[in-house]
Amino acid sequence: MSQSLVNNHIHLVYSTKGRLPLISQDVRDRLSGYQAGIFKQLDSPAIVIGGVEDHVHTLFRLSKNLPLIKVVEEVNKSSSKWMKSQGPLNHDFCWQTGYAAFSVSQSNLETVEDYIKRQQEHHQKSSFQDDLRALCTRHQIEWDERYIWD
Repeated sequence: MSQSLVNNHIHLVYSTKGRLPLISQDVRDRLSGYQAGIFKQLDSPAIVIGGVEDHVHTLFRLSKNLPLIKVVEEVNKSSSKWMKSQGPLNHDFCWQTGYAAFSVSQSNLETVEDYIKRQQEHHQKSSFQDDLRALCTRHQIEWDERYIWD
């Protein structure tokens, strides 16, 4: 085959360091827009970005030319710098080192997109920790409680 055909969708979850509630409602939409621009520059367009004050969920199509870790590193590095520029309360902003990423089938895109759009509502009933445990369990990913939250 002379052409590379790829369509990999990723549900990415990452949190603020220490899960501090640093992403206020007034900055959240601007942060999502800024991150969407980064994903686009990386040829990994975001389908939807959502979250709450201490973490972000993103559904995006992974570039065929970049490994996942490079996309995550660039989005986190650039958006962290941007957050620090948003005022003195964000001077020490940074993302947690780790992240969770799950493959999403074409047939499940709409469900995941809806889930991400409803993060505010969802987290009135479920904590970040319970949510991430459920996602890892659903995707058969093993984790160690000693290291996953720091």
